[in-house]
Amino acid sequence: MNQSFAALRLAPVKRSLALGSSLTVRSLASNAAGEGKPAGSYSHTLRLPKTAFPLRADAARREKQFRERCTDTLYKWQLENNPGPQFILHDGPPYANGELHIGHFMNKVLKDIVNRYQVMQGKRVLYIPGFDTHGLPIEQKALATLRDRDQGSLNPMEIRRLARNFAMKAVASQTKSFKEYAVIGDWSNRYLTLDPEYEASQLEVFKEMVVRGYIYRQNKPVYWSPSSRTALAEAELEYNANHVSTSVYVKLPLTAESATRLGSTATVEALIWTTTPWTLPANCAVAVHRDMDYVLARISQDDKPDYQLLVGKDRLEAVAGLLPGGSTTKVVRALKGSDLEGLTYTSVMRNKVCKVLLADYVTSDSGTGLVHMAPGHGKEDYELGMAHGIDVYSPVDDLGRFTSQAGAALEGKEVLSEGNAAVIEMLTAMNALLYKADFTHSYPYDWRTNRPIIQRATPQWFADVKDLKNTACESLKNVAVVPESGLRRLESFVRGRSEWCISRQRVWGVPIPVLYNAQSGEPLLTAESIDYIIGVIKGNGGTDAWWTLPVEAFVHPQYSANGETYVKGTDTMDVWFDSGTSWKLLEKRADKSEQGAFADLYLEGSDQHRGWFQSSLLTSNAVRGVAPYKALVTHGFTLDEQGRKMSKSIGNILAPSQVIDGGKDKAAEPAYGVDLLRLVVGSTDYTQDVSFGPTVFASFGDTIRKIRSTVRFMLGNLNGFTREMAVPYEQLPEMDRYMLHELYQFKKAATTAFGKFEFFRATQALNHFTNTTLSAFYFDVCKDRLYASSLSSVERRSAQTVLRHILINYTTTLAPVTCHLAEETWEFSKAMRGEFGSDVFSVFQEQWDQTDEAWHSPELAEDWAALRKVRGLANRAIEAARQDKLIGSSLEAELDVYVPLESRLGRLLKRHENELCQVCITSRSGVHDLSEAGTSVADGAFEQTDVVFAFGSDTKTTVVCRRSPLCKCPRCWNFHSVAANALCRRCDDVMASVPSPPQ
Repeated sequence: MNQSFAALRLAPVKRSLALGSSLTVRSLASNAAGEGKPAGSYSHTLRLPKTAFPLRADAARREKQFRERCTDTLYKWQLENNPGPQFILHDGPPYANGELHIGHFMNKVLKDIVNRYQVMQGKRVLYIPGFDTHGLPIEQKALATLRDRDQGSLNPMEIRRLARNFAMKAVASQTKSFKEYAVIGDWSNRYLTLDPEYEASQLEVFKEMVVRGYIYRQNKPVYWSPSSRTALAEAELEYNANHVSTSVYVKLPLTAESATRLGSTATVEALIWTTTPWTLPANCAVAVHRDMDYVLARISQDDKPDYQLLVGKDRLEAVAGLLPGGSTTKVVRALKGSDLEGLTYTSVMRNKVCKVLLADYVTSDSGTGLVHMAPGHGKEDYELGMAHGIDVYSPVDDLGRFTSQAGAALEGKEVLSEGNAAVIEMLTAMNALLYKADFTHSYPYDWRTNRPIIQRATPQWFADVKDLKNTACESLKNVAVVPESGLRRLESFVRGRSEWCISRQRVWGVPIPVLYNAQSGEPLLTAESIDYIIGVIKGNGGTDAWWTLPVEAFVHPQYSANGETYVKGTDTMDVWFDSGTSWKLLEKRADKSEQGAFADLYLEGSDQHRGWFQSSLLTSNAVRGVAPYKALVTHGFTLDEQGRKMSKSIGNILAPSQVIDGGKDKAAEPAYGVDLLRLVVGSTDYTQDVSFGPTVFASFGDTIRKIRSTVRFMLGNLNGFTREMAVPYEQLPEMDRYMLHELYQFKKAATTAFGKFEFFRATQALNHFTNTTLSAFYFDVCKDRLYASSLSSVERRSAQTVLRHILINYTTTLAPVTCHLAEETWEFSKAMRGEFGSDVFSVFQEQWDQTDEAWHSPELAEDWAALRKVRGLANRAIEAARQDKLIGSSLEAELDVYVPLESRLGRLLKRHENELCQVCITSRSGVHDLSEAGTSVADGAFEQTDVVFAFGSDTKTTVVCRRSPLCKCPRCWNFHSVAANALCRRCDDVMASVPSPPQ
């Protein structure tokens, strides 16, 4: 039956002292070597752990001692010496516009863990770090460094020089930091998107896309940032869920002919709703849905003439609620959307007659069921307008201000502020405004300036992905994606777009290599022209030539011969096109088929489904017809301990150096070193958002200390051990063979986890192995053998043999994540192992898995799982005795276990009867049939009874703990001696071979 933790105290047991051979002792009086010595005098005869491996990491200082050999030296060595195939993790270039934060650390360390594991698999890892060095943020930060000079007076080359210098300083700073994070890679050959070779490679990809018909120019709406004065790609937008717009309901009067067509002699006004009143000066049509129900509703007000509103039937009730008090509505006619096609109305802000058109995107979920169309300010509107031959009209300039085309009353006003207000005032004055209200909704912002954007028609260059996206999504079927949800996310982004605006209105970037006819404005974009331009750029040191050489230098002779004159284009390429063509770098360095992916892996944050993953996929498929990667791994964002995303606006950005080197007050902000931060990254499910902060670091500080103490225990007990002293597997005691089985299982679990990019599962397995298998069990039960047995005894050497195997595999498992700690451990262990030549300098030259399949023994594991459960029950009885002050140490106790001897558990325990005291760390153990439990238990004993589930069934088991009647051995502290201060038999034998200590 089950009993509480406070076991029953029973009557003492009267029994004769039945000593087995293991407990036979000689009296201290007959042992001349030990006569009259106090217990402490035997300390020099014990084999206590001895090692110089420090328990304290002092990581900020000590890690640097091992960094060079496990980074630069290792990277070069493995490329030249590893026998396996090439492995390429292609680096997505971080933006070179400032200092690194914890998100950069997480990204680079995740990549480094992958690469280090692959090195230990014998592969030749090719990792070329990259940096994204073009684009608006760099240009803006470079210009912000100017003090007394008007930025507007700078010419393009002055801006480019400033931007280049700023980018190169950021590259140097970031490179230094990445190397301090112990990231291995070809740092001397890193790639920069501003390198002339890279730019030429990018232009080659552009040319191929032109030849294949993917590149075109058109005047159409794009995402435009007035704050940046450039077009933006969708990946450059962030959505503000709390943006507040002014929504308006506007009456657009039907022409008399159209009112008559509807059978009305009254004034009829089509009611539209919009959250962008500033687009009304560009109104060109109203859209309705063919199958939607509409009504003509008479609006009556006491002091005003009646009029009729054309509105969606399902929206009439909501609209009626917006009318002034006292207004009444009455439906005078029901209509279908198809009845409204071709009606005409007057666009009040333009005083122009426009048409009502049919569109499938109109819904009755909100608004009025009639949609105001401005083809110059919306993609759906643009497509509908193109289908009906409506010109694109956008009276807004680069700064987001109304042009003169919008009229004198609006010219020069910013559309998102004063211009919007002015439009509403004009609508009110014209009696066209029915209602206005603030409307909170999700709205796109420029991710760099954190300011709202607009949609605006301008002539831009596009990559047509309407046909390409199907090929791209098909190629993803051959890509392994972690987590699996990332595949659906990437596919949805690719399928959700039909084009890609690749032109930007800045000077810091790669020019789009297009010449325009000076008279007609027609672009000259042929393979021959682009080839010629690329040749000129290559021959003149890079793309600066586009701004320094005259246009004539870029005109192919076959085009200059016809007498036409040309001007250079001023657009540069989207930075996503820059980085998205980086796969081209690998053509010359990858040991891969021309038909397949060059890179084995791309690993970036989940935001890159909209960015680099997608741009790389599209350009690679456009040119080569394949995805550029075999596998994709994505990680989440970094959060603070309150669960908030780290951002500059909140002020919770964390610099890795704060953790690695500590703050000014080292007590409040300790210097944890690189490995602790690497361990945080390697221990966390990075596919989700990851929290960083002081509590997290303190917790992992404890983890590092636990790992170090585990390593120190093994190193200390392996002092003086050589592999010649190892005991063959067949001769190991069963307990030690069981531990090798556990080691085998642990290593296989770690290998599987690393192979699936689930590093956190590998570190979980390591922590469980450390705490549950080693610290809480094996180290505990083998200390007696290690400390008290003779140096040459089989039982001691057996335990050391197991510790040696554990240490090797433990260290290699640590290595990909905590590389410095693994190197330090390996440095201490290699002398003990004595098997390395002068060319072996790093743990990463070790074989990853040094377990043996022969160690795998499920039957043995099942037996020992049962024994450990009995140990748990015994510990409850021992603890009850300790709480009652019956014993102090568990070695003062002896155990009797009562179990049905005919059961499998009973047979197992009987077979291990003499070893059970080692397992439970007591001085004696006995196993009896359960039927004897009630008769042999007496006062002075503590009992625990429970059901032990083992071998597929429950077995009732009782453990009785009592104080041993024997005496404590002054050397090993086991209660195996028959007299006070007498050595037990084992210690007596050991002492016979131990020399006396020096006087």
